[in-house]
Formats: sequence, C-alpha cells, structure tokens
Amino acid sequence: MKTSLIVALLILSSAGAARAGGNPGSVGLGAEFQLSGIGGLSANYDTGKFHVGGFVGLRDPDGPHNTIFDIGGRFFFHVASTATTDFGVGGSLGIRNQQNADGTSSTLVFLEPSFQIRVFVAANVALSFTGGIEVGAGDISEVNITGNTVGEAGVHYYF
Repeated sequence: MKTSLIVALLILSSAGAARAGGNPGSVGLGAEFQLSGIGGLSANYDTGKFHVGGFVGLRDPDGPHNTIFDIGGRFFFHVASTATTDFGVGGSLGIRNQQNADGTSSTLVFLEPSFQIRVFVAANVALSFTGGIEVGAGDISEVNITGNTVGEAGVHYYF
C-alpha cells in the first residue's frame, strides 16, 4: 500500500500539462481547403501569435485532358485564443491549373479574406473551420466576388 502510494505520487508529480498544437514552433500536417474548394495536403507552422501554411493538391479524374493542380498559402493572426481553441483573421491565396477537354488549360486565382476557428480536439489534433469572402479570377478574363456562407473545414496533426 505504501509503495503504491509513493509510485502514484511520483507519477502525478512528474506529469506536466499537455501541450496543444498552436504553441510557438509547432508544425501541423493534414488537409485543408479554401472557400473556393481548392486545396489538398496541407502544412501549418504556428508561432503562437499567428499561423502560416500552404497546401498542394493533384487530381486526375477519369478521362483524358482533365488533370487539376492546386497550390496556395494562408495566414491567420490569432485575435483570441484559449488552451484548446483560437480565432484568427487573415486569408488565403490559391491557384488552380486545370486541363480542359479540348486540350487547353485554365488558370484560376482565388484571394479569400476570411476568419478561421481552430479547435484542438486532442493535444495535437486540430479541426479548423473557415468562412469569408471569395474573390476569384479566371485567366485574367473575369473577376467574380462572392460571399461563401458554407465555409470549409480542415484537420491537422501537430508535432
């Protein structure tokens, strides 16, 4: 009994507070998409006050001449945060190149001022929810501004 109590006290005294992602210097790997729907594999670097990240995606649906390549980056300044959540404002820039059925290609550019809420469901796993305004241009031939009320989500595992 005495030995068990001593072992229990040693274990409890050596346990530290769990560190959630979002701490300065943490890196998260996962998947995230912009409001426009472009995105893919993603990495985030968190400084504590803000986080920056990028994504890359490649899809080749069935059929010829239809490969889609996405690349982009994002920045969110943490306006408020707790031990398990943060609320950031910032945005993202994404570029999509897609092959068309006629053999030509199109380049779409999306600039998205937005907000993001991250919730750390475990010490090192974050779910993110993003909403904002989508500004898109296609081959510099047109510009569309839309408000996206649906938003997008992402998930990251922090190391």
